[in-house]
Parts: sequence; structure tokens; C-alpha cells
Amino acid sequence: MRFMNSAFLLRIVLAAFCATGPAYLQAQPAPVRNFEQVQISPNATRVAWVEDLLNDAGEVTGTAIYIQDLKSTNGKPHRVSAGNGMAASEDNIAWSPDSRRLVFLSDAAGDGRSELYIADVPDGAPRRLTSLTGALASPAWSPDGSSIAFLFTENATAANPLNAMAPEIGVIESKVYEQRLTVIDVASGKVRQLSPPDMYVYEYDWSPDGKTFALIAAHGAGDANWYVAQLYTLSRETGELKQFYKPRLQIATPRWSPDGAGIAFIEGLMSDQGFIGGDIFVIPAKGGDVQDMTPGIAASPAGLYWQTPQKILFTENVDGQAAASTLDLSARKVSLLWTGSGVMTEGFWGGTSISVAADHQTSATVRHSTTSPPEIWAGPVGDWKQITHTNQSAHQDWGDLKSLHWTSGGLHIQGWLLYPKNYDSSRRYPMVVVVHGGPAGVAHTGWPSSFFETYELSARGYFVLYPNPRGSFGQGEKFTEGNVRDFGYGDLQDILAGVDEVIKTAPVDKDRVGITGWSYGGYMTMWAVTQTHRFRAAVAGAGIANWQSYYGENDIDEWMIPYFGASVYDDPAVYAKSSPITFIKNVKTPTLVLVGERDGECPAPQSREFWHALKTEGVETQLVIYPGEGHVFNQPDHQRDVMQRLDEWFDHYLKP
Repeated sequence: MRFMNSAFLLRIVLAAFCATGPAYLQAQPAPVRNFEQVQISPNATRVAWVEDLLNDAGEVTGTAIYIQDLKSTNGKPHRVSAGNGMAASEDNIAWSPDSRRLVFLSDAAGDGRSELYIADVPDGAPRRLTSLTGALASPAWSPDGSSIAFLFTENATAANPLNAMAPEIGVIESKVYEQRLTVIDVASGKVRQLSPPDMYVYEYDWSPDGKTFALIAAHGAGDANWYVAQLYTLSRETGELKQFYKPRLQIATPRWSPDGAGIAFIEGLMSDQGFIGGDIFVIPAKGGDVQDMTPGIAASPAGLYWQTPQKILFTENVDGQAAASTLDLSARKVSLLWTGSGVMTEGFWGGTSISVAADHQTSATVRHSTTSPPEIWAGPVGDWKQITHTNQSAHQDWGDLKSLHWTSGGLHIQGWLLYPKNYDSSRRYPMVVVVHGGPAGVAHTGWPSSFFETYELSARGYFVLYPNPRGSFGQGEKFTEGNVRDFGYGDLQDILAGVDEVIKTAPVDKDRVGITGWSYGGYMTMWAVTQTHRFRAAVAGAGIANWQSYYGENDIDEWMIPYFGASVYDDPAVYAKSSPITFIKNVKTPTLVLVGERDGECPAPQSREFWHALKTEGVETQLVIYPGEGHVFNQPDHQRDVMQRLDEWFDHYLKP
């Protein structure tokens, strides 16, 4: 084994990194334009989408809105914009019920704020609807088209728990900016905040008659309290708010039935807002008993779309794949419409979802896989046709990806095995295990993103295993709840069993296996090296070393209660038993630790605590703290630096 200079290994890096050198940049695939959102018009004749704008270096400089006429023969999209140039930020699109107008958010005014704009389709010039001080999001037209509802956080900038947190200096106070449901009259421009000023609204849906809203909301800070949000109804006329349903776990996607008689939603164990999985529930709109309509389903529903008062179309994650099915409420029968590898989503960061037209049959979605870059598709569910060819010049720079199954502790486990590029069956290869975040997430077979893009390990001669251990979406709610009060135990055994399965079926050198991951994957990396010496090298991204100290450091602490069963103050032992720091003296594996300076979800002190312990115990390690970054890195030079360090770390320890 070769060793790096110890002084190099033990330093902290906290500086503005320069762009990586030409040799590394030449190895990157062609820039890909991602689609942030897609919406089909209610009459199913047009599709609108939000697309990244890239500069000559392939870096994202803004977003643009395009509309495509599905009946047009020339196939050319039309750009809709309140501004111009490459630095615009325009998104949050929504069609009017008559399909003649589009509302969206734009920062075209140049004052740093995004406001609502409205444009007649196809050729009308956008006009500004709002002049508000604060953050706007999620516009949706009233059923009669006279008003637009949206979420408004007065006097606050747009917030995202994945982005960098504001620096905490001076007197620290718990300042809460509530996101309120707000309605604007399109004709007069009159704005009215409807939901109470002490309630944070996360999601909403108009009732079919336009008189009532279904809300998912909670008191307190937005990022943390999504995990304790409840279902409410809100009168448009009076503003009366009624508590409607208190879920056992998390709740998402409230949807009124077409006849207004019921509200459907998804409830389950979810660790991240926006990444949905659970069972489908329905509750009468007049109140009454809630019913679980999919108990025991071996899948994780993610999106809901009523077709009739007795039939729901839904998207789901199934065994590592995306799918669409229907649910007959009267018969409690689920019928699969389509399933396939890859990603199917309304937006780049969203879960498995589609946009559905008023006919309840035609839809649009962003699809991509390991062999096909992101593009817009539209048509009947499962019979989509490709609408855009924006990324047709992008090429696959990695090997084949195959679904793999194994058993662990009596459970059926699925994962994906990425083969080395230019695979030669007569050779023996190193392998890296990549653990997904969440833990309530899923490893899909999509085109790689610009951040923590581990497919490139294939191009460097590695097998890459992407396991979906217990705690993941895709095999039902019981499976997703399989790591409750058991972080790091059953799920690690599932991962190790997957490594054994690969070694039995592929030419992988058992003595040259590494492990990495970001967020929960970073935690599992830290945990794994304290529990086993099977991994020759490790790279822990935004991990968690000590659940006890983490509880008081992160900005979303409410997510921990469903998983641990109590707060750290009430049951510190359950947090200690799953903390890597508890078993730190077992570590022998060289471990690179990476984190954003202002990460609010997995704060930098967690990574420093782990690095400090490894250094003290004489384990080869390095800590890199990236200035100004949050949980997900936005600066391209930092994104490149992460991957270069990861590649070099594994090459050093896993290649002969």
C-alpha cells in the first residue's frame, strides 16, 4: 500500500478553491441542460417547461420558460420571458384552467426579488401581477380562472434547507417567517393573505368549487416543522382554518376529489420534504374516518391525480424503478399502467411525478436514465412521446447498469450495479459502494447530476454498487420503517450482503472495496468504518458523527423524532447506540471527510468531530470544508473539487 504525506492528510482545507485543471475538465461529459419543471396545459395541446440556461463553460446562469405546441409540425419551442439575457431566473409555472394564460415567477425587475407575471399564450407579452416584499412560491389558478393562489413569506428571501444557511452571529433568536397562503385577484390585482400569520403552509389544493383549500401546515419554523404538519381546511371567504387530520407520520400531496367529496393524501415515514413515499389515504371532506387505501402495498406512492371520484392515478417507486398505477377506491384494487428504469418527474429536484391534463389521461414528464439524458415527454401515461431534443449531443461516459437482488435478514433487497466502462470479464476490478441520502430515498437509474456525480467512477475502472437497503422507498411502508430506532444496524447488514452478492457474481476484488455517500449516505459511511474493516477506503460527504450533539446543531431537528422515537433529551441512549463517535476507536479505514461550511441539515461540526477523532486515533484522514456552501453545493468549482478529491482518494487506496 502507498501512503500520502501525513501532513497533507491531516490538514483542514477552508479556502476558495480554484477551478480544477484542464486534464480533469476534459474527462467530464458534455454539459446537460436540466429541466426544473414541466406542466401540460389543461386542454392537452401545449407543454410548458423550465430549463436551465448554460454559459460557454457549461455552468448554470439562470432558468428560462419554454412552451411547445403539441400539434405543431415545426416542433420549435417558444420562449416566454419577462426579462432577457442569460442571467434570468424564471420558474414556478402554472396554466390557467382555459389553457390561454400562463403564470410564473420572474426576477426580471432586477431588484433581487421574484414576482408573479402573467402571459397570454402563445404570443402575449408578460405583465407583472405583484409587487411584494418577500418570497413567493407555488402559484395555482382558481377553478374559475379569476384568481391565483400562491405561498408568500413576507419580508423573507427564498429559503431552501439544502442551500447555505445564513451565518449565525451576535444574539441568536428564533425568528420565524411564516409562509402564508395568499390569493390575488387577476383583474384588480388585489392581494389577500388568507392563512393565519402564525401558521406555516407547505402545500395546498383548491376545492373543485373554489371555496375551500386543503392545506398541509404547522406552527413554527418552516424547515423543521414540516415533519409535524397536519391537514387543515381553509375557507376562501372567511379565512376560517379548521384542523382536519393529525397524521401518525409525515403527510404530503393533498388532493381534492373531482366531486369535492373527499381529500386524498400520502402519509408515511419521510425524511426530506419533497421526496414523497407512503400509503394513499382518503378522508371525507365533511369529516369522518380516514382510510388507508393501499395497506401493505409493495411500493411507495409519490404523486396523486384523481381521474374520477372513485379512481386515482398515482406515481410510485417500485423495486428501484419508477411506475404509474391506478387505484380503484371501491374495489381497493391497484392496477399497474407502466414501469421502467430511470427517473420520471415534474421537476429536477422533485420525486417521481407527472403533470396531468384535464382529461385525466394525457400527461407530461421529465424522463431520463443512465442511457438517455433528460428530455420532456408527453402523451397518455406510459405511451409518452419525446417532445424535446435539448440534450441529444450528450453521451454516456460510463458502463452498463444492471438491477441486482439479494436477501438480508429475511428481507428482499434491491440495488443497482454499475459496470466499469470498457468492461473486460477477464479482469478483476475495485468497487465503490454509494449509499443514497434520506434515509427515506431511493437509488434510481437516472442521468447523473452535476453534484456528487459518482457515475464517473465507472469511467475510471470501478464497479459501483447503489444499494436500496431497509429504510428506502420502493418496497412498501413496512420496509421504509425498517430502520426506525435501528440506524446503522439492519441497513448496514443489507449493504454488506449486497457487497457479498456482487463479489459472488462479478469480478470484484474483495480486498479493494470502498464506500461513500452524502447526507444519510455520509452518515452510513462514517458508521460503516466503525463497524467493519471490509472497506479499504471511505469518503464521507456531509455525514453525521454524533446523533446526540447533532440534535442541537441542525436546523431540521423534528425529522429525528419519528426515527428515534423520542428527543435526545428524553432518550439519549438510543441516539448514542447509532452514533459513529461511540465506536470511533474501531476505525482503521482511511477516510476523506467533505462538508459545506454552512450546511444546516448536516452541520460542519459533525464532520469536524469525526475528522478530529480519526486524527487523534492515528487514522489517515482529511477534512475539507467548502466555504459558503450548504447541504448541496452550488458553485461549479466546488462541485468539481469534490469529485476530483473523491476520485484521487479511491485511486490511491483501491488501485494497485
